[in-house]
Amino acid sequence: MELGIYSFVEATPDPTTGATISPRDRLANLMEEIRLADEVGLDVFGIGEHHRADYVVSAPAVVLAAAAAITRRIRLTSAVTVLSSDDPVRVFQDFATLDLISGGRAEIMAGRGSFIESFPLFGYDLQDYDELFAEKLELLLALRASERVTWEGRHRPALTNQAVYPRPVQDPLPVWIAVGGTPQSVARAATLGLPLAIAIIGGMPERFRPLVELYREVLRRSGRDPAAFPVSINSHGFVADDSGRAADIWYPAYADTMTRIGRERGWPPTTRAQYEAQIGPRGALLVGSPQQVVDKILFEHELFRHDRFLMQFSVGTLPHRDLMRAIELYGTVVAPAVRKALAP
Repeated sequence: MELGIYSFVEATPDPTTGATISPRDRLANLMEEIRLADEVGLDVFGIGEHHRADYVVSAPAVVLAAAAAITRRIRLTSAVTVLSSDDPVRVFQDFATLDLISGGRAEIMAGRGSFIESFPLFGYDLQDYDELFAEKLELLLALRASERVTWEGRHRPALTNQAVYPRPVQDPLPVWIAVGGTPQSVARAATLGLPLAIAIIGGMPERFRPLVELYREVLRRSGRDPAAFPVSINSHGFVADDSGRAADIWYPAYADTMTRIGRERGWPPTTRAQYEAQIGPRGALLVGSPQQVVDKILFEHELFRHDRFLMQFSVGTLPHRDLMRAIELYGTVVAPAVRKALAP
């Protein structure tokens, strides 16, 4: 199983000190994080796209291209590209360019995003939410399939035998579909024959098992072998030298972020009791010592038999030294133990 990290690259006030890192310094820290992830042998690093003051990255391909220049083997993906409000031609060109720079390590994780600011920013109507994604995904897949494209839709000017360059190293350029729990989105990924990434950030992981089963069943009904189509589980988590330290370091930033987002969406404030339940053996958060994180990854693998696991450490602003230590432990202790346990 591939193991990696994804980040939304927060630039929020540190909940313990009140200090806010500058965007420039946050990106400098991010480059150190990605370089270390590569050095300790992790497989994937993903960068989210947001258009809000609390996140630094609105252009993941630019940041990933900078990371490509300082890494050797780690795969570099968006997490996610908000395809509904972007131009698929530019998305394809950006990630094809990243693929060339990185020597064939680029991926696109396409999704509808967890926030809506990009829709008015780029002139789209939220009433077209579902149609925008379906139409733009169709065009993106046409672009990666052929150098010349003829295509017509409702939300973008048509293309008539138009050539699109550059072409990537990988053929085809990997495109994953990222979902948060909607069966229709899962079925669409399977029908199109695309890898699936499921975000599990709350509740009990086993409630997502029917989605993975649905994905594999639709693949079978489409005449495809499910074993050929990878599934990724993407979750929040943190690892430190011992469980108490991990829980205490991670809680303030996590609670601050989830409570702040909750105010926008009508959720109640996050409490320590809720947090402790979620970091327990059956909860969705992978927070603890290296062995505890190994155990939970393996528990989830029993549920899903997934091919990739990505963990978001920085849910809110954490001290850089603690984040770097978490990456080190994840790459040098957690990942080798998981790989050994799952070896044939």
